[in-house]
Amino acid sequence: MPIRVLPSNLVNQIAAGEVIERPASVLKELVENALDAGATKIEVNITGGGKNLLSVTDNGKGIDKDELPLAVERHATSKLPEDDLFEINFLGFRGEALPSIASVAKLTIVSRKPESENAWQIQVNGGEKGDVEPASGTFGTRVEVRDLFYTTPARLKFMKSEAAETAQCADMLSRIALANPEVSFYMYADGKKKTALNAGQGELLDMRIQRVIDVLGKDFAANNLPIIAENEFCSISGYVGVPTYNKANSLSEFLFVNNRPVRDKLILGAIKGAYQDVITSGRYPVCAIFINVNPRYVDVNVHPTKAEVRFYDNGAIRSMIVGAIRSALNAGSRKSVENGGLEHLLEDSLPHWQLQIGETETIKMKNEEINEPTRDFRISPIYKKTYSSSDMQRIMPELKDDYSVKAAEEPSEKTVDEVGYLGLAKAQFNNTYIISQTPDSIVIVDQHAAHERITMEKMKAAMSKNERMPAQMLLIPEVVDLTLTEKTAILDNAEELIKLGLAVEEFGSTAVLVRETPALLGETDVKKLVTDLAQEIAEWGGQYSLNDKIHHICATIACHGSVRAGRSLNVEEMNYLLREMERTEHSGQCNHGRPTYVKIRIEDIEKLFERR
Repeated sequence: MPIRVLPSNLVNQIAAGEVIERPASVLKELVENALDAGATKIEVNITGGGKNLLSVTDNGKGIDKDELPLAVERHATSKLPEDDLFEINFLGFRGEALPSIASVAKLTIVSRKPESENAWQIQVNGGEKGDVEPASGTFGTRVEVRDLFYTTPARLKFMKSEAAETAQCADMLSRIALANPEVSFYMYADGKKKTALNAGQGELLDMRIQRVIDVLGKDFAANNLPIIAENEFCSISGYVGVPTYNKANSLSEFLFVNNRPVRDKLILGAIKGAYQDVITSGRYPVCAIFINVNPRYVDVNVHPTKAEVRFYDNGAIRSMIVGAIRSALNAGSRKSVENGGLEHLLEDSLPHWQLQIGETETIKMKNEEINEPTRDFRISPIYKKTYSSSDMQRIMPELKDDYSVKAAEEPSEKTVDEVGYLGLAKAQFNNTYIISQTPDSIVIVDQHAAHERITMEKMKAAMSKNERMPAQMLLIPEVVDLTLTEKTAILDNAEELIKLGLAVEEFGSTAVLVRETPALLGETDVKKLVTDLAQEIAEWGGQYSLNDKIHHICATIACHGSVRAGRSLNVEEMNYLLREMERTEHSGQCNHGRPTYVKIRIEDIEKLFERR
């Protein structure tokens, strides 16, 4: 077949395959056009998940009657006044969105400029352009897209359910709205309001934090840390969640470059690196990060969807992001996730317990006049009689030894003088949790998780000073049998291990000999420690850098050397652990990203007991 020029409608459909993937892509392009037109109010209406109808109405500057035919031509745009791709100051600039949409759907544009007496409209169906005609309409522009992909029905097979496509549209609008808090955004799906974000008032920072709360929720407002960094060509600002406030996927990572929503691998990798060793594996932080770059130092013309960018200096950008996030995490490193109140517990409170009394058992209510003690009772799996909450407050079972709390003895005056934000230890529960009290809260601390973080931070501090961790020589070296893969993995990292105080050497075909262990560990199960390390290092393969590996190794060693759950602590030991937490960075979460303590406000406890 000879070489030929493809017809314009086919060219547009090919281009549409790159730009228009689903209804959310249409919404993105049309809303960005509205923002470029200076709109302060944008309304989106969709039906059938956006496949039947998707319209965007704005109060922007509008399109002139004579320019409407050009607006639907390929590569026609008003956003490159100097024809300079290195000076892009608009969200759109390629001139592909409207003709691409028009080639696979029925497109109608109705627009009116402020100085015009009436509105004008143009229709394009499957790439066939109609005439410009007078229409009724207010100032601004309304773009309607009907029967999306009707010219390419194969694409409809890849669409998800209407509910899923609606959710994608709502998510896309929320992302754009985050970067434009001075604009009102509204979205209706099948006649029902889905999104209502009113324009903010006041300074940009005030508007931005309110929009972040509106989009990400009040829980994020209580669990975020502000970030800021700046150099001669770039500034970074925004909010990142504390490590213990995380999600199962990366969809809650909202990233913007010059107010453009992006999903850039460099930025995502920098965020992952910044949260290294403070977040649980397989979990993702919640964040909203805004990067403003001199247009000449960033290329947004990398992909038709403009979701990826290319920076002039990748290393500097990555370093700034990692540094800004780590500075924020260090500043709030002792903060654990707030519980957001005990409302969820109030739903499961005790007022409607139902009890059955056995024939041979006796229940006696506490007589308030003679103050007679309560006798034992049992809760039966068969329920007959219902007691009120006031009744339940008068029936108190004797606690079995298995569930008793060991109260701490009175602390010394020195201990009281050193009390910080984690309060004073009052008891140890189940030989695992320390219960302490502050003036306004009760704090529950996981002793193993807390000591694990303290141990790891000490190891990292020593490593950062190029110091070798103190080691203790074993009187009798320990032989540890491993698989060939595990043995190879641990010997390949022997130099890093010896810096951490763990000396291993080859011993036979599938074993290693351990001569020294980190002094921080004290007595430890050497075989289990080395086996766990070998298995983890073998699993990583080559995907981690040397620094990443050292951090993971530190975490594993620290876990083996920390106070174990089940160990009984006296009051001085408990308070010493609390003070160490207050002095240690990232003490709000363990090495695996789990919280080390939970703080419950007294006012929430009083709500639980209906005292407020």
